[in-house]
Amino acid sequence: MNAIVIEHVLVAELPQAWRDRLRSVADDRVTVRIEAEPTSDIQSGPELADDPLFGMWRDREDMGDVAAYIRSSRAPRFTGGTGEDWYRGAATSPNGPG
Repeated sequence: MNAIVIEHVLVAELPQAWRDRLRSVADDRVTVRIEAEPTSDIQSGPELADDPLFGMWRDREDMGDVAAYIRSSRAPRFTGGTGEDWYRGAATSPNGPG
């Protein structure tokens, strides 16, 4: 990432919008750092589709409603259960537990 750093700039020389955001007097000196905003780290497009993990569970019939599946698997944490009921249910699925 490239950055531009300008040191010892008089506040009076800054653009008005920048001066309005500072709580400094006009003869104060500041350091201005300008850098490009980072792009998202989330993969998209062909890079993601080429990943062997992409869609690895797409054939799981027990995960048709992913949100409901996750809620049911996490429920024992919040209800004080052991999770054995969930595990037994998953063990009877065609793809095995988890």
